[in-house]
Amino acid sequence: MKILIRGAGDLATGIASRLYGAGHQLLMTEIPVPLTVRRTVALSRAVYEGSAQVEEMRGIFAEGRQGAEAVMDRGDIAVMTDPDASCKEWFQPDVIVDAILAKRNLGTKITDAPFVVGVGPGFTAGEDCNCVVETKRGHTLGNTIWQGSAIPNTGVPGNVAGYTVERLIRAAADGVMVPKAEIGDCVEKGQTVALTGGQPVYARMSGIVRGMLQGGIQVWKGLKIGDIDARTETEHCYTISDKARAIGGGVLEAVSRFERMKGRYAIVILAAGQGIRFGGDKLHAMLGNKALYEYTLERAEAFGSFPAFLVTGREEIAEQAERRGVRTVWNDEPERGISHSLILGLREALRYRADLAGVLFSVCDQPGLRISTMQRIFNTAVRHPGSIVCAGCQEKRGNPVLWDRAYFPELMELSGDEGGRQVIQNHLDRLIIVQADQEELKDIDRREDLHE
Repeated sequence: MKILIRGAGDLATGIASRLYGAGHQLLMTEIPVPLTVRRTVALSRAVYEGSAQVEEMRGIFAEGRQGAEAVMDRGDIAVMTDPDASCKEWFQPDVIVDAILAKRNLGTKITDAPFVVGVGPGFTAGEDCNCVVETKRGHTLGNTIWQGSAIPNTGVPGNVAGYTVERLIRAAADGVMVPKAEIGDCVEKGQTVALTGGQPVYARMSGIVRGMLQGGIQVWKGLKIGDIDARTETEHCYTISDKARAIGGGVLEAVSRFERMKGRYAIVILAAGQGIRFGGDKLHAMLGNKALYEYTLERAEAFGSFPAFLVTGREEIAEQAERRGVRTVWNDEPERGISHSLILGLREALRYRADLAGVLFSVCDQPGLRISTMQRIFNTAVRHPGSIVCAGCQEKRGNPVLWDRAYFPELMELSGDEGGRQVIQNHLDRLIIVQADQEELKDIDRREDLHE
């Protein structure tokens, strides 16, 4: 797959190592003056050196689309200065990994690519990305998080060989950076290791200099400009760290899971009901600052690798869907019940791609459903082929429901307003309920439901 990694520092390079080793095509973006302390193990170095070798990977600086494509065609990793990642417009990546490690989101959206991974604090799975990977040292380092966020930044560096804040070398003043120790040098506590703005910077512990910013750049007081390691292992200065590899493993796990489901599923949104219990056109009823149907369309946008279909009989809803890349399936016989809409949607999805592994059916009056819950349904379906997977709370079943292709023939035989309930009843041994909270499962049947 084509993967865009935002950032090319040492942790981003550890991620690149895992993905490159798995055979993916990589493009990495950086700021014009990278501030990577562990630069000997970072592909960001290519920005000012032209190229950078880190273990088996070679990153080559590229200017513009043509240069980047030439680098990737040769099997190397293209590194560009592109802080806003505008290259995504022409690169059209399958996956974006935000590995800037800014402790906050600098602009990445879940709709930027078919699959988006946020690395570290500042991201929430199901809101600005599909998955978050934990970066804090400890028991959960490298975990893939499909609902929620990484552990918030504490401001305290991780413990390495009994040292935390002492490991860091910080600028003493604003001004030009002048290193007085090189990466790989052994230093003593109190030794001058750099000058910043003409002011000396002293080591706060003894050990080996594992990281140091390049000389001649402008820095500011308090900026991290270096790193000391008490373990004094020279090899650690020139190889990817255990932390970077663990984080890279988490990203690779998420990306591999996405690769298994990419293009194999479809989403069908049912929006042809007559709203009899509501007493009129409920899908245009306002909840918050948008119409009810818009919540479902927005969720579908987060799954760009899956074709999405909207079954409706309303022209204005169809127009909104088309603008969001959701294909319209026309139903001018809503009186035939939800089963008719289900069959129309399934038929169109199979016409689009006959070998679909499954189809997720979602209703258009369930505003509280989370993108993260839908993602967990897809994750579960990939791991459990032949199953029926739905959202629910404890043993209570709800929508949406993802049907494996094994049940397509039975779904095609449905009639009336029962939907797939009877098919589920016939296969309870294959039903898996993905847990969600009650608010997610709530649908809007009556006008008073809007205010509960």
